[in-house]
Order: sequence, then structure tokens, then C-alpha cells
Amino acid sequence: MNSIALLIPALAMAGAFAVKSEPKMPPAHSIYEFKMKNIDGKEISLDKFKGKVLLVVNVASKCGLTPQYEALEKTYEKYKDKGFVVLGFPANEFNGQEPGTNEEIKQFCTGKYNVSFPMFSKIVVKGDGINPLYQWLIGSSDRPKDDIEWNFAKFLIGKDGKVVKRFEPKMKPDDPAIIAAIEEQLAHK
Repeated sequence: MNSIALLIPALAMAGAFAVKSEPKMPPAHSIYEFKMKNIDGKEISLDKFKGKVLLVVNVASKCGLTPQYEALEKTYEKYKDKGFVVLGFPANEFNGQEPGTNEEIKQFCTGKYNVSFPMFSKIVVKGDGINPLYQWLIGSSDRPKDDIEWNFAKFLIGKDGKVVKRFEPKMKPDDPAIIAAIEEQLAHK
């Protein structure tokens, strides 16, 4: 009986120091296996982008990096006829810098930056409730244990639907390293 009395507090203490388990990766093999709602709330299968080079970006309209929308749009316009698409995913995890509704976000993006690339409904990109797409993007990147650090983190996706590279939020979409990576992926058959 004494050993059971000692065992119960020991087990309770062990539970207090238990390590948080990693979230389970979705079983997806490519981005094409996901369905997301666009900014208007319509479900879109990402397999519609098969064979394209994608730049997936978590965006926000009240961030110091928000002017990156301009370079995202210019890069999209420059390469879209060659098979390149930017996919924008609004998120509000970083200091509440994307507080608006999907309609307000859409009006802001089109009104201020003339965004014409596909925009999607607001999602969670970090922490509790993280969207499975972002769970997959992070886990498939060159830094699978690193959370999204801020708005405008970028994931380059090859024509096969797999993550090629992850770029830091402060790296502008028209940075020579990003442009070179996009062009390299576009050159692949």
C-alpha cells in the first residue's frame, strides 16, 4: 500500500514535466491534396494549380511588411504567363495585424495594391488551430520544427506540388534570391 501511495505522486510529477508532443503531420504528399476556401468563401481544390510554381504567403493588412503586397503582385504579373502563381492566406496570429473580415481584406488588397493573385479566407498559421495546409508546409520545409515567425513568410512550391524552399518574412518577394528560385523552378519540365 505504501508503494502505491508513493507511486501516485511520482506519476503526477512525471505528467507535470511531460514534453508536449509534436502535432501530427497530415498524410498529404503534395499541396494538391488540400482544399481551401477562397476569399469569397468558395471551396477550391489546390489541385487546380497542378504543374504550376507557387509562392504561398501568409499575409496581413496592418503590418510593417504589408507593402510586400506590391512586390507580390508585380512578381505574379511578371511570371504568371510562365506558370507562376502567388497564393495569399490572411492570418491574424501576429499582434492582431489582420483583424478584418474576408470582405474587408479583399477590398483592402484590391483597392490599395490591385491584388489579382488568388487570395484565400483567413486561416490560422501558427499555434492552436493551425490549418492543416500550414502544418504540412512547415513540416515539409527545410525547417520542419520552426513555426511561422511573422506575417509574409513564404513557401516556394515546385511543379510537383512539394515545398522547395522557405523564405523569411522580411525577404521581399522581388529579392534576387527569391526571383532566382522562382525562375529555376519554372525552368524545370
